[in-house]
Amino acid sequence: MTEHPITPPPQPIQPLIEDSHGVLRFKANQIVRHLLDTHPTCDMNKLALMDFSDDDRQQFAQLIGYSLCGYGELSYASDANYAAAEASAIIPPGAG
Repeated sequence: MTEHPITPPPQPIQPLIEDSHGVLRFKANQIVRHLLDTHPTCDMNKLALMDFSDDDRQQFAQLIGYSLCGYGELSYASDANYAAAEASAIIPPGAG
């Protein structure tokens, strides 16, 4: 029997929202945000030193509500994911 490796699907892209300052950012997951804000041994600097995949880091940045502009500057954010997120922010004429 031949084994066929299963390719995992890509991580989903969080929807974008406009904050009170007009900045486009990913819609934060409130559970993830709470865990990051309240867990004493979990902060962005410590997470940066841990061995996580770029895919997981990209999704985490989205789940904590990163701005789209800031996301595009992250070393682990792929051009393809940034482009997909940016494309999802395009509002059709007359819809806004």
